[in-house]
Amino acid sequence: MNILDKVRSQIPEIEAKIGYVFNDKSLLALSLVHRSFVNENRNLINEHNERLEFLGDSVLGLIISEYLYKYLPETPEGELSYLRSRLVEASSCVGYVQQLDIESHILLGKGEQMNDGRGRDSILADLFEAVIGAIFLDGGMEASRRFLFQNFSSQINGIMQQPDHNWKALLQDYSQKNFQLAPRYIVIEETGPDHSKTFDISVQVNKEEIGRGQGSSKKEAQQAAAKDAMKQIGIPNQE
Repeated sequence: MNILDKVRSQIPEIEAKIGYVFNDKSLLALSLVHRSFVNENRNLINEHNERLEFLGDSVLGLIISEYLYKYLPETPEGELSYLRSRLVEASSCVGYVQQLDIESHILLGKGEQMNDGRGRDSILADLFEAVIGAIFLDGGMEASRRFLFQNFSSQINGIMQQPDHNWKALLQDYSQKNFQLAPRYIVIEETGPDHSKTFDISVQVNKEEIGRGQGSSKKEAQQAAAKDAMKQIGIPNQE
């Protein structure tokens, strides 16, 4: 039995974990295939999960946008956008997929390591979006919506109810008060396809790097860098 056949044999187990039974099992199998596996096994397979990921990203954004619009009728657009960004950002998707406990089923090339850090989180976040894309193609929007809220209602509500700090504003205030300068954010690296980039950003205060962060957008990475900077500074302890 080759590795693809092994994954196919695990599909009932994966379906039980995610709470959805596919009509087209090949969609679920495809959602588990990382580009690195295809690059090293072109004799077995020539398609990976990035197109499903692209679709799933849009489906997830629409479901969350609809949910926020319906259940927060008094909330202005700017706050809705901020909440949506928190609910669909890479770190949230990593948390969702870890709850499902399906990361051990991902097909990776031997050169792709599932270590801690940016690479691992990017793989897990992409997997989650690919699974949603696969469910959407198989069962439509209602199936996708049911999958999301049956599995993650508590996490979604927790994120909505837990205020998050504007780390960039806090760092801006610190830098202005102490150095009469604004922080400077520098893109160190951009990785990934155009529709799913990961940004590494450094933040400098008074010409000295004091923090680094990563995210699926420059804005998210800047917030992470500012948060890291405030942690390094040690003031204030906001968490």
